[in-house]
Amino acid sequence: MSEILIFGGTTEGRELAVFCAEHQIPVTVSVTTFYGESLLSDNYSILTGKLNAEQMYQLLCSQQYHLVIDATHPYAVEATKNIRSACETSGIRYIRLIRQKSEIYGETVRNLSELIPILNQSQKIILSTLGSKSIPELVQVQNYQKRLWVRVLPSVKIQNIPEKHIIAEKPPFSAKQNIMHIKKSGAEILLTKESGTIGGYPEKIEAVQKCGISMITLLRPDEDGYTLEEIKNLLRKEMHTK
Repeated sequence: MSEILIFGGTTEGRELAVFCAEHQIPVTVSVTTFYGESLLSDNYSILTGKLNAEQMYQLLCSQQYHLVIDATHPYAVEATKNIRSACETSGIRYIRLIRQKSEIYGETVRNLSELIPILNQSQKIILSTLGSKSIPELVQVQNYQKRLWVRVLPSVKIQNIPEKHIIAEKPPFSAKQNIMHIKKSGAEILLTKESGTIGGYPEKIEAVQKCGISMITLLRPDEDGYTLEEIKNLLRKEMHTK
């Protein structure tokens, strides 16, 4: 039975799983998609599939986990809420892994409700790298069928956006690839999340600067937790005290 359960799907989650395997710490990694599973190794247990709060609670009760590490995406607010709730209900220790911040470039917004009016101030072409979940709100942009391009995973099915305006590719993306996508779309505005260095944010800055276009960043929610290195140090200390 595993001692640690990591809710992953992020680069940090994968790196932490590798760390545990290398240090012979029993670990299970939970991811929501088969794409996320494909990025993992076979050196530890993997659970694949989206879980709601009740399913998370049942999972925690069915195994002998003593620690849950929430390494989900910084914008996966609902997932973090469910994981935290399941841990509180089951009495299992919870740690949130937070992504280190990087310097922000260009304009910023706190949510999509702030973003839409800004985009409607002009008729500029938009390339969104916010992910598929943002599309239902982005189609509120005026003349979106002509103005809006989206970059999403190939496995995601998109409605309402013209097929020729969909860039379906897998990350990570270099600055060169970002430039190619900007030129392909003719974008004058790039939309991005505050994904940090590990999430390719600097490469987007370099691309928009070289292309001479604007960038608007959706800021991540404020939260408390530990960085990847801090969690590694916590696990090292636990190993030495056993």
